[in-house]
Amino acid sequence: MLYIDTVESEVLVHKPWFVGIIFALVLALSLMFNLTDTTLGELMRPVIGDPQASGLYGRFATGLVLAVLFCLNIVLIGFAQFKVQVAVVWVELLSLFLAFFNAFDLSLPFIWEKLPILLSQGLFTTIYVAAVSIFFACILAVFGAVAKLSGNGFAFAISSFYTSFFRGLPLLMQLYLIYLGLPQLGIVLDAVPSGVLALSLCYGAYMTEIFRAGIQSIDRGQWEASRSMGFGFGLTMRKIILPQALPVIIPPTGNNFISMLKDSSLVSIVGVWELMFLARSLGQATFKHMEMLIAVAFIYWILSVCMEFVQARIERHYARSKIR
Repeated sequence: MLYIDTVESEVLVHKPWFVGIIFALVLALSLMFNLTDTTLGELMRPVIGDPQASGLYGRFATGLVLAVLFCLNIVLIGFAQFKVQVAVVWVELLSLFLAFFNAFDLSLPFIWEKLPILLSQGLFTTIYVAAVSIFFACILAVFGAVAKLSGNGFAFAISSFYTSFFRGLPLLMQLYLIYLGLPQLGIVLDAVPSGVLALSLCYGAYMTEIFRAGIQSIDRGQWEASRSMGFGFGLTMRKIILPQALPVIIPPTGNNFISMLKDSSLVSIVGVWELMFLARSLGQATFKHMEMLIAVAFIYWILSVCMEFVQARIERHYARSKIR
C-alpha cells in the first residue's frame, strides 16, 4: 500500500496531463449540474445559440471544451522550462482577471483621467504613512524583543503587556482610540500622526514576537563567546546576534510590511488623503465606484509585488552569505 501511494503521488506531481484529466471531469460535471433557477426539463431542452442556454447537453459540451483546452494548456506548459511556465501561467491568470474586470463595463477614460491624482496624492501619502510606520515598528520590535528576552521582570512585564494588548485589539479600534480618545486627555494629533502611531504600535507588537524568535534561534554559545571576548550587550547584538538572526527574521517581517502597506488604507477613515480615501471620494462623486476601486486595487498589487521583489532579493543575499 505504501508503494502504491508513493507511485500515485509521483503521478500526480510529475504527470500534468493526469491532473488535467481530473480537472476536466470535475469542471464538466460542475457545469453540467449547475441547476441555477431552472428545472431539469429546461436544462434538457436543446437550444441553438448561447451554449449556456442549451440545457444539460450544452452545459456539458461547454464544460468539456473548456476542460480540454485546460488540459492542453497544462500539457503544453509542462514541456517548457520552469521560468517559462511561471511567466505563461502569470500571463494567463492576469488575462482572466482582466476579462473578469472587463465584465463590469468600466469607463477607461475616467480611470485615466483620475489616475494622475491617485498616483501623485494618494500613492505618495500611502507610501509615506507605510514607510514611517515600518520604521517605528521595527524600532519598537527590537526593544520589545530584547525586553522579553531579558531577565528584568519590569522590562519583561511591559513588553509582554504591550504585545498582548496591541495584538488583542483590532487595528481599526486602535486607530479610533488614538484619534478620538487622546484629545479627551488633552493630546490632539492630526490624522496622519494618528494613523502612523496606530500602525506602528500594532505591527510593532507583531514584529516583537518575530524578532524574539529570530534572536532565540541563535545558539546560546554565540552569547557566551562574545562575553568571553569582552563584548558588551549592544555590540553583541549589532555585530553577532542580529546579523545571524536576519535570515530568520526577514521572511515574516516582509509579510508584515506588505500587510502594513495594505492596512494603511484604514487611515482613510480619519480623513487621510491616501489611495482608499481618494478612491472612495472620487467614486462617490461620479457614481463610478468600480472604476476607482479596481484602479486602486491594481496600484496596491503593484506595490506589493515590488515589496515581494525586494524581500526576495534580501533573502537571496543573506542565503548566499550564509552558504559562504
